[in-house]
Amino acid sequence: MMSPQFASLLASGRPEFNRRVAEARRRYPAFDTAAFGAFVQGPADQAFRAAAAAGASDRLPAVAMAAFDVALELVAHGQGGGIAVQVWCELAPRYAALLCAQPAQVLGMLSNAALHLEKSGHARPAQWLALMAELAPQIADLQQLSAAGQVCAWRAGMAHFRQGAIAAAGSLPEPLALAAFGVPAGAGGMPASAWPALRETALRDPWWTPDHAARERAKDGADIGSFTGFGGAFPEPPEVRPAADGFWVRSGERYALLVADACGAVLHAATQDEYEQPQPPAVRAKVSQSGQRIAINGREFTVDLPADALRIVCNEHTVAITSPYSHAIRVLPLP
Repeated sequence: MMSPQFASLLASGRPEFNRRVAEARRRYPAFDTAAFGAFVQGPADQAFRAAAAAGASDRLPAVAMAAFDVALELVAHGQGGGIAVQVWCELAPRYAALLCAQPAQVLGMLSNAALHLEKSGHARPAQWLALMAELAPQIADLQQLSAAGQVCAWRAGMAHFRQGAIAAAGSLPEPLALAAFGVPAGAGGMPASAWPALRETALRDPWWTPDHAARERAKDGADIGSFTGFGGAFPEPPEVRPAADGFWVRSGERYALLVADACGAVLHAATQDEYEQPQPPAVRAKVSQSGQRIAINGREFTVDLPADALRIVCNEHTVAITSPYSHAIRVLPLP
């Protein structure tokens, strides 16, 4: 049952709220009135209850109006299910005080970020939700929420956010910056003044992360892309060239920029001109091969690809392995 207080506030503004719904139905012919009603009675009510429990009673009318408006926008664009429900029911209540202060901004920011991650196809939205929930007690304002959200998006697979995430973390109080990167201040022997050192390490090595287990997993690399016929990115086995921030990729008439680090890998659409433009020469690495066994700079590993025609390309930090027998690119840290 909907919170009586939320229901009362909505009832007091019924003519205006009805007008907004009618306008949404005119602008969006596919607008689902039933879905909107369910969202208001469910997720929006959950967010409102959290704000009410925070004790700022004078802010509740603003919370009710913001919840209605943002919910209307989500449903109008067909985004009122799935991860949006998780954000409003599970994550937004963790930010109850901030929700009272700036309800439209908080609900909009959290919803848009989660939907963007889900749409990307490269990220792990569930991890982002968990990280943001963990940081909630330390986040005091909207600027910190935005910066922490960017760091958590990077950690949840948006590899191309790395530089921006490091810059954003620099605007946070040091304990929060460390926590956002996965190193709570003072934990594991890490001093409270550790952020400058962590920042320099993260800038220098995209395959470094404070999580030792994640660093070990990253050593084994990951396969990026697959055949378009199976929902993948590449119509033909891809070819790669080193780029400053990753690798230019060609697959048939498709071109992309591959960015990979310890947190994930992302493919961005690119052009033939970008692929063919002069690039710094590939990093020279000591490579030897015996069948499917490859050694790069002394580190050995086995690939599950035919041994003939393997191509190994390196940029400053990363190895990319391709084969005419595979639609995937294997990426791993350069030892």
